[in-house]
Amino acid sequence: MGGHGTGVGAGGGNVTALFRTTGAHTPSYFALERAGDGGRGPIDFCIPCNPYFPTPAMFESLAGRLREILTYYPSDADTVTAELCAVLGLNRQTVAMGNGSTELITWIDHLLVRDSLAVPVPTFGRWTDQPMETGKRVDMFPLPEADGFALDPHAFVSFIRARGSRTAVICNPNNPDGGLLPRRAVLALLDSLTDLDLVVVDESFLEFADAEADASVADEAVLRPNVIVLRSLGKNFGLHGVRFGYLVANPAIAGKVRAALPKWNLNSFAETVVFMLREHAHEYLESLHIVRRDRLEMARTLSALPGLTVYPSQGNFLFVRLPVGADGVAVRDQLLDEHGILVRECGNKIGSSSRFLRLVVRPQPDVLRLVNGLGQVLHGPRREAAGPEPYLRYGSGPVADHASAPAAAPHSGYGPGERSGYGPTARPAAAYAPGLTAGFHSGASAAYSSGTAAVDRLVRQV
Repeated sequence: MGGHGTGVGAGGGNVTALFRTTGAHTPSYFALERAGDGGRGPIDFCIPCNPYFPTPAMFESLAGRLREILTYYPSDADTVTAELCAVLGLNRQTVAMGNGSTELITWIDHLLVRDSLAVPVPTFGRWTDQPMETGKRVDMFPLPEADGFALDPHAFVSFIRARGSRTAVICNPNNPDGGLLPRRAVLALLDSLTDLDLVVVDESFLEFADAEADASVADEAVLRPNVIVLRSLGKNFGLHGVRFGYLVANPAIAGKVRAALPKWNLNSFAETVVFMLREHAHEYLESLHIVRRDRLEMARTLSALPGLTVYPSQGNFLFVRLPVGADGVAVRDQLLDEHGILVRECGNKIGSSSRFLRLVVRPQPDVLRLVNGLGQVLHGPRREAAGPEPYLRYGSGPVADHASAPAAAPHSGYGPGERSGYGPTARPAAAYAPGLTAGFHSGASAAYSSGTAAVDRLVRQV
């Protein structure tokens, strides 16, 4: 791997071959590691998790309890759910916890989706794949590239009416582009679809958003007869391997899903982490603050590469379009083989193409490696430029002006800037996200506010 010390260089052919056999999803980190040369794994810009949480001290605590966590049965799901609800301030009768959000998507499909489901694309693959696997009709509403993949709620409603879909799903923010509808637009959408069997708002990445202080509609879901809000915990907490997520809905819907789930569907790691949340609330809030700051800086840095389009995002990832003529598969494989960098090429996402990559927000030193690697793969080495990161010399300065990042065109459901978080309605990065963050007690928020100076110092260090 050209001196990068990763475990994917010597076995590069084996590693890249894995991508040909995994369908719509990326090979697991462990599969990539096994196929490599036994060294450390690649720099991961693919799996969208929080790089700043848990803290090193929390990992040490978990490691110290590893034997008992692996040895003993967990408590039942009701016990773990009750603790999560106490932390979030939710009524436990309106919540169902699953072994990852994909388990909940599976049960939603089996229990509540009758014959058809409408969903904008590109989006998270399980919302298209799962219902098709059970014989449902999936009505796919294409998000226009010309409009930055922004969702027009009125056009989506018209599409649902024309197709006769009985279930509708939106991801907010959307994956892979990070587009966010403001709360008022989502509520208007729900009001327009009260006659459907079900409307799902997947808020798996909403904790990373800062375009408005409270974009979640979970409080509305408990009052409506046909609405589910889905939330992820693994993505927010940087623990994809600990499979846990939850949904919020009225007691009848939540109870129906809970009744179908196994009594011990949550493992001991999930239980341990949930019961750690109260004492680590302010570290979690700080981690979100840093991710949002990193997202802005990463967008600026990537915008310095000629020909690369960086779409505005409210997730913990950025959606980018490669220059004309570039092939995403070749770019992905070359970045992995020659630079030890793993990216998500989106050619196998319905509604996208191989010209698009989804890049997870990471600390700036990793981003500099990514930009330099991308520059060399796309444009060849810059021999005349001195220094370790020559591709940052592109553009009008060290990095392109952030205003050069393309903004989504306004739609009837929301105004300019509201989708992107870059425009005039965007909130400062310090504004905490809705949902889990808002659910912590006020003391945690105060601790977060008082700790921002320390966060700023940490950001400068990384």
